[in-house]
Amino acid sequence: MVVCGLVKDPIDKLLDDAASGKSLFKNREVLHFTFMPDLVLHRDDEQKKVTQSLIPLLKRARPSNLLIYGKPGTGKTLVVKKVLGKIQERVKDGSFPIQLLYANAKEETTLYGLLVKFGRQLGLASQKELPTTGLSISEVFNRLIAAIEKNTLNTVFVVDEIDYLAELVSKTGKDVFYSLTRANERLKKGSLTLIGISNDLTFKERLDPRVLSSLSEEEIVFTNYTVNQIKEILTERIKEAFIPNVVDQAALNLCAAMSGQEHGDARRAIDLLRVAGEIAEREQADMVKEDHIRRASLKMEEDKETTALNSYPLHEKLLILAVMKANGSTTGEIYQSYKNLCKTTRQKELTQRRVTQMLSEIEMTGLISGKIIHQGMHGRTKKFALTLNPETVKKAFKEDLVLEDLL
Repeated sequence: MVVCGLVKDPIDKLLDDAASGKSLFKNREVLHFTFMPDLVLHRDDEQKKVTQSLIPLLKRARPSNLLIYGKPGTGKTLVVKKVLGKIQERVKDGSFPIQLLYANAKEETTLYGLLVKFGRQLGLASQKELPTTGLSISEVFNRLIAAIEKNTLNTVFVVDEIDYLAELVSKTGKDVFYSLTRANERLKKGSLTLIGISNDLTFKERLDPRVLSSLSEEEIVFTNYTVNQIKEILTERIKEAFIPNVVDQAALNLCAAMSGQEHGDARRAIDLLRVAGEIAEREQADMVKEDHIRRASLKMEEDKETTALNSYPLHEKLLILAVMKANGSTTGEIYQSYKNLCKTTRQKELTQRRVTQMLSEIEMTGLISGKIIHQGMHGRTKKFALTLNPETVKKAFKEDLVLEDLL
């Protein structure tokens, strides 16, 4: 921008706009995944079913355990939190104390951590009452039960993304998890209702049969949103999130179409709209247009891949680099490349068996792909290739000091 013959500094321009309150957004919190809208669109049946399942709380009785499942972005957590919030509001002055506890299993990663988070919400705040490490899982569970009984609490434990604990539940934690679903047989005062929310429709297949029969006393399935439903959800969010007439109709249509056709995921559509708005605002555009939506989609995909890459321990990173360097090669060739990288970085190499196992684990995430190659009389072999742009890998790993020289 030229002002009085001088080029205005772009930093000053952005800061001036911020100081003057100039923004495409009116309230960007509306586009955050934690935002609770007054009206949850296109989920009337699901809200009724969840409410009906939990109505016994209003009648001073314990509801059945509940399993809710459906793909990401179908409104599961939103509906559960809204229903529980309204029930809590109605009984807050009553003599039947209800306590709602929430934890996301994806964030906790261990059954121990999940139970400790619930314990903190029950009031077991000190390290003496409930240390973050050092107890057996069964002892942590016993302390939760004791806290519920001591205060005669009617508790609802909501475990979001419970599918992330499936492996732990089916192995080390299965007995305690079974106990959690049958806790009321031990409680003389108070009660415990468990609500599991799962993104994985096959989640139940991995559960111990005893846990499954206890957890799934009631089930509710959330279906994907259609493109038109996502469009209506976005339209309502736009009214609250942006100043009037700054989101182009074509951009709205594209945002709904991209999210609806690929996933039926309303949360992704809302995130996509927010990122597009931020891109448009940073460029000092007057409107959010289709190009902003497309670029936001690319940015979100890249950010997701970078986050996934950064989450890997060192040897997995070395293995991904080995696949990148020996692209389209066999397991044996990749292992040799991995050993060379270990030598360069002075790391003790893992066994070929473990590396082969790690390759399969990384393949499941989609960051690398494997293809069986038939070699006639020599049998079959599997060749692996990177599915990402190598620059994305380099960008993600460049902050790791051990890998600095390799890149």
